Amino acid sequence: MQRVLVLEDDDDLRSLLCDLLVGSGAQACVSAGSFDAMVRQKEQVLGCGLALLDVNLGSRVPSGLDAYRWLRENGFSGRIVFLTGHARYHPLVRQAHELGHTQVLSKPVDAKVLMALVRETDGSRES
Repeated sequence: MQRVLVLEDDDDLRSLLCDLLVGSGAQACVSAGSFDAMVRQKEQVLGCGLALLDVNLGSRVPSGLDAYRWLRENGFSGRIVFLTGHARYHPLVRQAHELGHTQVLSKPVDAKVLMALVRETDGSRES
């Protein structure tokens, strides 16, 4: 099983997601609380097979959409799933829905859905 990137600004949620993902079979969790923290771990991040990106990482900071663009520009070939606590009509959420080959999940995310994501991407490097 591949590594999973979790980009989430809520420390407790990020820790919980990582624990759940590793418990579901992920080899490891690359954890980042901000876009900058993700970029600093470039080598580990680009080696992940699944990326869970919080759409909104706070005001006046790069968003999950910026992270998506950075990942693709740097050759990330894994699956990308956005997480959001905002309504579908929020501008960032709308943009995430418009991207191809991604999925958008609303928080709180069902643990069974996350476990299924780990199993579905096991051994694959799809976008």
